[in-house]
Amino acid sequence: MPALDDDILRIMVSTDNHLGFMDKDIVRKDDPFAAFEEVLVSAVNKNSDMVLLAGDLFHDAKPSRRVLNTTMKIAKDHSLGHDPVFLEFLNSSSDLFANTNGRANFEDPCMAVSLPIFAIHGNHDEPSKDGGLESLSTLDIFAASNLINYFGKSKQVDDIEIEPILLKKGGTFVAIYGLGA
Repeated sequence: MPALDDDILRIMVSTDNHLGFMDKDIVRKDDPFAAFEEVLVSAVNKNSDMVLLAGDLFHDAKPSRRVLNTTMKIAKDHSLGHDPVFLEFLNSSSDLFANTNGRANFEDPCMAVSLPIFAIHGNHDEPSKDGGLESLSTLDIFAASNLINYFGKSKQVDDIEIEPILLKKGGTFVAIYGLGA
């Protein structure tokens, strides 16, 4: 299948979006969402192959329902579609991505992803056990809904092993290492 610029891999990187910052302020509550949407629109307009969210997508570890709902709408509006994805996911590991059976969302035959989003957590949206048995982040919810590919979540803080995401586009190979805060 011929690809747009076969060997050029375009990655849009965004960090510290802090969605939900000033959420109770009537004037500034939507500013982080406008900036986040601008990132995704720019990624689409520049023919990016993927977006890499490098931490602190959310301002709070437990964002409000309004923040979650608005973020899901923005992600859905700009990442889902029927345009082809020219990336190949090369990992064979089944536990690289949290909550997705080890495959990238653009490889899921039940999803129509045209702009893959990869994300790691930052210190503002890091996982916690909240009195439960499993350590979860808001990013786990987005990964379970197949809107993002959440990686870099360490199971132990005293014995950290990092497995890269291995991607290929045409003749270009890249290994992306990520470790959440």
